[in-house]
Amino acid sequence: MKRANTYFESFLKSGDTIRIISPDGKVFRSQRKGISPLLSYIEQNCPHMDEVVILDKVTGNAAALLMKKALCREVFSAIGSKLAAETLEVFGIASYFTKTVPYIINREGTGMCPFEKMSLGKSPDEFYKLVKNSPLLTGISRSDRP
Repeated sequence: MKRANTYFESFLKSGDTIRIISPDGKVFRSQRKGISPLLSYIEQNCPHMDEVVILDKVTGNAAALLMKKALCREVFSAIGSKLAAETLEVFGIASYFTKTVPYIINREGTGMCPFEKMSLGKSPDEFYKLVKNSPLLTGISRSDRP
């Protein structure tokens, strides 16, 4: 995507937490935190997805696995985990992180994000099946859950 850097700069200044841009220029946007926007995107667009570019505020391993399911070819993120970078590389997804951290921390700041932990050693399909019915998503309204 030739203007991805320009889009990314604009995205960082926005209130959006994620933007998913299709080849025809359609944009999926969300201001919800965590992986729920990616889950919603996959549910709404599968199986009729094209390769996309994703702009994300925080990309952990859980998001990286879901990005593979979403047919991501390139991701730009303000913060990305080393675990996510390794996963994205394995799947041939180009990643550009402003800052790389060892892992994504939980919202309390006391340890690893539960989804980052849950995603370890999983394939994209295994993780998707596991997470879409996870009780960890109980704080998300039913209409936002796939």
